[in-house]
Amino acid sequence: MNNRGAVTDMISQLPEPLILQILGSLPTKVAITTSVLSKQWQSHWKMMPKLEFDSFLRRLDLENVTKCLLSHKAPVLQTFSLKVRLDRRNNAVDIGCLIGIAMTRNVRKLVLEVYFHRGTFTFPRSLYHCETLETLELILNVVMDVPPSVYLKSLKTLYLLAVDFKDDESVINLLSGCPNLQDLVMRRNSSSNVKTFTIAVPSLQRLAIHNGSGTPQHCGYTINTPSLKYLKLEGSKAFESFMVENVSELIEVNITDVSEIIDEKLRVFLTSVTRLSLALSPSVFTFPTGIIFNQLVYLEICTNKTSWWKLLPLMLHSSPKLQVLKLIDVSNIYFLII
Repeated sequence: MNNRGAVTDMISQLPEPLILQILGSLPTKVAITTSVLSKQWQSHWKMMPKLEFDSFLRRLDLENVTKCLLSHKAPVLQTFSLKVRLDRRNNAVDIGCLIGIAMTRNVRKLVLEVYFHRGTFTFPRSLYHCETLETLELILNVVMDVPPSVYLKSLKTLYLLAVDFKDDESVINLLSGCPNLQDLVMRRNSSSNVKTFTIAVPSLQRLAIHNGSGTPQHCGYTINTPSLKYLKLEGSKAFESFMVENVSELIEVNITDVSEIIDEKLRVFLTSVTRLSLALSPSVFTFPTGIIFNQLVYLEICTNKTSWWKLLPLMLHSSPKLQVLKLIDVSNIYFLII
């Protein structure tokens, strides 16, 4: 037996969980090719908990991806990730079929990155009624048309990165169908059809909203999240129309590069948080005179913003219970214990 055969035989003697761990560290396409090693290895990849396919670097035939999914035998597919550009070879119907198959494999995490420039994209009905899906990451250059009958009872984490919706109602339909959602991360694009992004999720605990410089000013937010504990707002536009109905449990807030938030309710809620991180220029964002941060014990201030030092005395004067001050610049972090 040559050395290569000896090594292969030694690996074959390992427990299957360890073999699957080794295969999981490889690109999915490479892991599947191990099926040619021997008859025993023909089935190992079929039990892998994670399948990832990327058609951007190399052309990927979705028919082969479909065959892989149909051959998968693990009782639970922990992660299914697909990155694809829709064209004459790969179309929306194929993507829908793949998602539908993944749903039948009890998928826990779905990561979908799709680029498409021809109108709306309709997901298969099975996506909106998947009982096992816990994490959904959508990076889409498409327009989502979400039906009213959505029910994702197990979904706890949702990423909407550069996702556009057909209208305001599509946003409401999606979020209202996630009764146990805890984490929501949004990165808005510059061509949004949504006028007001309504986030009314009683179970939500963490919310991060990123608005790039290209985000239209007319796009606003309405927040009604009574269980929210962490809020991050980043970006220069769209927060001029930011309405807060209920964030009474808010503990930590991070505000970065926001020029203005006019909603008085949010300003009031900020006075009750215990942790606050600010990367702002006082010349474009100001707190009302006389505002007091009664519960604030931990404060971070970014020092690479214009006139940041003007913000520091205001915050110190307005935070009677402050215990820790953290000053951050590009190269250094300074802690001050007060």
